[in-house]
Amino acid sequence: MNKMQLKNMLDDVAAGKITSDEAIMKMKTEPYENLGFAKVDHHRSVRQGAAEVIYGECKTGEQILKIICSMLNNGEKSVLVTRLNEDKANYLKEKINIKYDSVSKTAVAGETEIKAAHGKIVVVTGGTSDIPVAEEAALTAEFYGNKVLRIYDVGVAGIHRLFDNAGDLADAKVIVAVAGMEGALASVVGGMVDCPVIAVPTSVGYGANFKGLSALLSMLNSCASGVSVVNIDNGFGAGYIASMINKI
Repeated sequence: MNKMQLKNMLDDVAAGKITSDEAIMKMKTEPYENLGFAKVDHHRSVRQGAAEVIYGECKTGEQILKIICSMLNNGEKSVLVTRLNEDKANYLKEKINIKYDSVSKTAVAGETEIKAAHGKIVVVTGGTSDIPVAEEAALTAEFYGNKVLRIYDVGVAGIHRLFDNAGDLADAKVIVAVAGMEGALASVVGGMVDCPVIAVPTSVGYGANFKGLSALLSMLNSCASGVSVVNIDNGFGAGYIASMINKI
């Protein structure tokens, strides 16, 4: 049950179409559905404004399918799946309607066309190798109805490329800065703009990068005000937070 469905149910109680006891019974049976291997949280959109998102890694294709069907059957029009490999995506395509992006390994099930577009989120990367994480952030933000501009491969090794996009950065309501190696991009972007910057360290880099730890520490130690940091390779988390900020 989402917020609109809850409101409609309360309106029905007020109009006398259903009794208060019937409404209470609906709410009692709605909080979650126990599938055995998963307890699907159908009230999350009421509490948080957005439905549960399925993390596809380590789940089987059959498990993902059952969770998707549970959510669609309980009022969700679209379901976002992250970290979904191609084998599982192909399995789902045989069963239901999904739109799959192989770069970010994300999929949308149910209604796949997201029409609303609010504000302006800019997703910027240090290099081309950071694009898979950046696309996870961008597609997550678009799933939640945000206008997203992508500016890729503008890292500090060729910083003039970033400066060429200064106008688009200045127009953003929130920026997601995605970088591996030493992770310097977030500090540079943070020093150029007056909006929040969400830094995403990636595991891109050579040995002393420690699978993204060096970028994470650099971003946490940024001297630029207004920079916050999510976990290594967490494009979804950055896109979700960016959406929340953009809609304030």
